[in-house]
Amino acid sequence: MTPRPGDADAPLIDRVETAVYTVPTDAPEGDGTLTWDETTLVLVRVGAGPASGLGYTYGAPATAAAVGQLLAGVVTGRSAWDVPAANEAMSRAVRNAGRPGLVAQALSAVDIALWDLKARLLDLPLARLLGASLQEVPVYGSGGFTPYDDSRQDRQLRGWAETQGIPRVKIKIGESWGREEQRDLDRIAKARRSIGDSTELYVDANGAYTRKQAVRVAQCFEEHGVTWYEEPVSSDDPAGLAGIKAATTADVTAGEYGYALPYFWQLVTAGAVDCLQADATRCGGITVWLRAAALAEAAGLGLSGHCAPHVHAHAAAAVPNLRHLEWFHDHVRIEDMFFDGVLDPAGGTVRPGASGAPGHGLELRAGEAERYRVR
Repeated sequence: MTPRPGDADAPLIDRVETAVYTVPTDAPEGDGTLTWDETTLVLVRVGAGPASGLGYTYGAPATAAAVGQLLAGVVTGRSAWDVPAANEAMSRAVRNAGRPGLVAQALSAVDIALWDLKARLLDLPLARLLGASLQEVPVYGSGGFTPYDDSRQDRQLRGWAETQGIPRVKIKIGESWGREEQRDLDRIAKARRSIGDSTELYVDANGAYTRKQAVRVAQCFEEHGVTWYEEPVSSDDPAGLAGIKAATTADVTAGEYGYALPYFWQLVTAGAVDCLQADATRCGGITVWLRAAALAEAAGLGLSGHCAPHVHAHAAAAVPNLRHLEWFHDHVRIEDMFFDGVLDPAGGTVRPGASGAPGHGLELRAGEAERYRVR
């Protein structure tokens, strides 16, 4: 018989393991404020007897050390049913280590693994365990990195819009901290030509612009049908975001750097965004991501999942105010290489749980991943 949450003999967490993989990008990548040529995935496994759950985050290799030194001992011996209790215990345990940043990412990866474990113990897709509001979860193609030349940007955008039928795509702007404004505008115009008139066009400045520059750039948006303006200025400047939001018809959005729930509350109460973003691999895992969704819903806002789409998909299906998930080129490429059970975004949506596989449905291809393991 399938065990039930609340049984006196609840399965207990008996192990927490980590692995770190660094994967070179397939071309130089960059946004308004940063460039990179490799991406690191930090994987966490938690176990209860023969069952195990898998979670991960994208960040520095030291994230794995934070899991081992700060969190493993906190969750070991706890009931596998009570994921929010484990999340709260981890959050309290890391107070003096500093919860935001790397530690929050470690906590997030463990939380994701715990939810996966619970769903697998119950032999349920995670979307069923959480309670689905949506059968299909919308996604948008995300990439268009600033180092791309015109040809590479065009191929990528057409791949999403034409080959996969994804009706919304995003490019990076704000190149070199906003010092290449004319190139930004040229790339927006070229992106529109690549995708035609029926595909939504989004842009992401990663906080590279000044307030007035962000408003000036937005003046071209209506001409090219840009409807999503992500982090025109830093999300640490809610007042600046609110001013830009008032000055443009594109939806202003931010929140990917929220490492705890109060950060999202500040964006919401400042009237800084038209749609809130949150990243389950940073904010405290699925537990806190769902709470951020509730904050947004209470304020009449949608929620968009930032990056790591296969981590978010099942939780996203449980959110009635979901806007969409970011089908981020860098992460999708790694997740497609590393995992069986990945989702198909053809037509612009994914269907988490449709296969019936328990948990989030991902199984590590150990042989493929081992080539990139660094610890």
